[in-house]
Amino acid sequence: MPLMSRRVNLMIHRRRPVLVTVAVLIALLVGYAAVAVKQASAASALLSQGKPVTASSVENAGTPASAAVDGNPGTRWSSQFSDPQWVQVDLGATATVDQVVLAWEAAYATAFQIQVSTNGSTWTSVYSTTTGAGGTQTLTVTGSGRYVRMYGTTRATPYGYSLWEFAVRIENSTSSPSPTPTQDPGSFWGDTGSIPPAQNVLMVKILNRTNGHYPDSQVYWSFNGQVHSIAEQPYLDMPANSAGRMYFYLGSPTSPYADFIEFTVGASVFNGNTTRVDAFSIKLAMRLHAHDGYDVSVGEDVATFLEDRSVTFQKFINEVPTEFKVLAQAQAPYRIPAPGNDPSFRAGGVNANYFTAYASSVGVTAATSDIFGCAATLANNPGMCAALNRHVATLPQSQWMDPNLYYQAAPANYYARFWHNHAINRLAYGFPYDDYAGQSSFISHGNPQYLLVAVGW
Repeated sequence: MPLMSRRVNLMIHRRRPVLVTVAVLIALLVGYAAVAVKQASAASALLSQGKPVTASSVENAGTPASAAVDGNPGTRWSSQFSDPQWVQVDLGATATVDQVVLAWEAAYATAFQIQVSTNGSTWTSVYSTTTGAGGTQTLTVTGSGRYVRMYGTTRATPYGYSLWEFAVRIENSTSSPSPTPTQDPGSFWGDTGSIPPAQNVLMVKILNRTNGHYPDSQVYWSFNGQVHSIAEQPYLDMPANSAGRMYFYLGSPTSPYADFIEFTVGASVFNGNTTRVDAFSIKLAMRLHAHDGYDVSVGEDVATFLEDRSVTFQKFINEVPTEFKVLAQAQAPYRIPAPGNDPSFRAGGVNANYFTAYASSVGVTAATSDIFGCAATLANNPGMCAALNRHVATLPQSQWMDPNLYYQAAPANYYARFWHNHAINRLAYGFPYDDYAGQSSFISHGNPQYLLVAVGW
């Protein structure tokens, strides 16, 4: 789920006691650092960090699958309290894997396998044990695949499986697939050579991409009590923080033309996303660049930035079915709300039963607004919530990961489809569990250098 656009955010209280003590955590972090030194000396490349990741289940919204590959040893994935459970990462292309590091929380596996697959459905075991002892396990493996997963079959505790980190490494960086790099048509992202170095974690630069509708003196940003126009201060030296939002306004700091990005920033890692989970208000895109050359952009695509706001609203009306057209009309010209937030899709509304029959056909009883919002009974079932929104719930679960099958028929979340169709690399957060199968605008990388945020009209 996006970092904060959810019914229960990252500040959620855990539903079970904290099993790991401070001493254990310190030992874990020290062990993890030692592993990192060992790996660096072996000249292998970390391939899993920030890649799309899915899991058989999550304990709650505060322990998502993405936390296993975010590079932050202070965040974790944890599963439901049953066997078997799994977490898998999509490397983006077939690679030869030679090492897997599992940094377990106290809820570890005594019996598990490391498996690889070229298609995400047929798996080959490259490591197996029935005597796992937890802690940080550095496993030497030999195998090739695009997908790598930890498949747990026996838990050491009554709780689930929980990993601080799931690191997959390959023999050398020459065979490492990488995220689609940022492409800068013309001068959309501007001059990056003059961005000053950060004294904290990374430097944030805000860009006015309103096509002349607002001068820099009327494009504002707000973070942690600071409010500035771009003319006053285009930079923010971003410190480490948790569950943060940075807001942007056009015209004035109290303007209804307002939107935000979400992030958590560790001592040496950025995790963040643009989001359309609640609504669209102003066009946003962000580009993360790290010291190792990682350079990836998410958000609305350049074509959407270049068109007038009225064109975007009309395009939405033209591209969605009748039930969804009201979203671009009721609060125009300020917002296009997500369908779960519109009265027509809530109890008593004309579209309140939009998903009812389809959800019932797969054994789900939930209000239409809860399906759009992944709430109530779907709050802890990311796969099913995503499948319902994408209209693949009646297909075999092995096909829920195939984006080519999404939004092919009604009922579906056509609001989300619109933002995917007009996003960089078609990645967007159109509903809370849009990160299932790696379709969200979430990006994460260690040792970040700068973040550019484009604010459009």
